[in-house]
Amino acid sequence: MSNKVSDLQLLIAHTLRLGVALAAFIAAVGGIVYLIQHGSDAMPDYTTFSYSDPTFHPADYTTLDGILEGIGHLNSRSWIQFGVIVLILTPVMRVFLSLFDFLRERDWLYAVITAVVLAVIIANSLGIHL
Repeated sequence: MSNKVSDLQLLIAHTLRLGVALAAFIAAVGGIVYLIQHGSDAMPDYTTFSYSDPTFHPADYTTLDGILEGIGHLNSRSWIQFGVIVLILTPVMRVFLSLFDFLRERDWLYAVITAVVLAVIIANSLGIHL
């Protein structure tokens, strides 16, 4: 059984490494695309912020639908936002895999605690307040 424990823990470690590397790659692609598209633009005035800019659509960068649609249109900001989402989901995957590890080991106390943590993370992500 100790071999299977180390296999699952190895999977968790690889998941964390892959998640961080993938998030960095996606954000880097977005950064490169941004520089290609906007590298020679004049520096905007960041002392004031206005929603009157006709190209500004908050839902494009704050909703999952907007981000995924922007990725398809090679919107650099959407790519960067998606990289951030992948980075956020990486430790969530670790909690998810840990739950399976605790269930397989029949460590019921830690399985329940991990399930509660996962439920809280999912509920907060969906906007449900427990």
